[in-house]
Amino acid sequence: MSRARVGIITNYNVINDQYRTHSGGLMNTQAVAEVCDCMPLLIPADPRFVSVEELLAEFDGFVLTGGRPNVHPEEYGEEATEAHGTFDRNRDAITLPLVRACVERGQPFLGICRGFQEVAVAMGSTLHPEIRDLPGRLNHRMPPDGTIEEKFALRHKVTFTEGGVFHQLMGAPAVMTNTLHGQGVATPGARFHVDGTAPDGTPEAAYVDGASGFTLAVQWHPEYNASNDPVSRPLFTAFGDAARDWAAGRAGCPVLKSA
Repeated sequence: MSRARVGIITNYNVINDQYRTHSGGLMNTQAVAEVCDCMPLLIPADPRFVSVEELLAEFDGFVLTGGRPNVHPEEYGEEATEAHGTFDRNRDAITLPLVRACVERGQPFLGICRGFQEVAVAMGSTLHPEIRDLPGRLNHRMPPDGTIEEKFALRHKVTFTEGGVFHQLMGAPAVMTNTLHGQGVATPGARFHVDGTAPDGTPEAAYVDGASGFTLAVQWHPEYNASNDPVSRPLFTAFGDAARDWAAGRAGCPVLKSA
């Protein structure tokens, strides 16, 4: 029996200042294949090559990956500044309407880091350009030095809404996560339901309120060590189940009902 097909959003990169690519991290592919038990397929996030309509027809679910470029501030009604960093307008042009279409159809997606922010913006949220510049906030950015293991080490707690979707999914009121992001959600949109926060109040886990399908998103990177991590595994397992439900024609199967 064929596996459910999960589209993994890629990032635009230039290798050696010359060779242009659409690339995706091996961690994402491995998590989809081994934990979700789905077929991972990379999507070039550029409207010149693919359309949202085609993606919806071809895939059973989507992973909105992390990425260095940030969502352009014009997408949430603000002007760009140097503090916002770099952008990828082609990715914005694919992912934001893709999120909205999936919400409307009940088609599943999992948002990760930049993907978390894409879900937030697609649902009417605004973003802070730099979390660490805000009074009382932690530095959520990736450590500049060290091994991959050190960069993805668990660094802070995320506390979930008691009895909420993430509390039920994880079987715990709080978990430890890594943190590798600069931006963060400022004002959540009406349907962007924040279900978990860092100790400094930064939104870290969310879903789309009232959606009929799986719409979970996290600000951390669960793809790292997903097969073995007790926080990552249930997240990817539930997403894989949702993708299989969609493939089997059981559209609109949310992960859990919030209390």
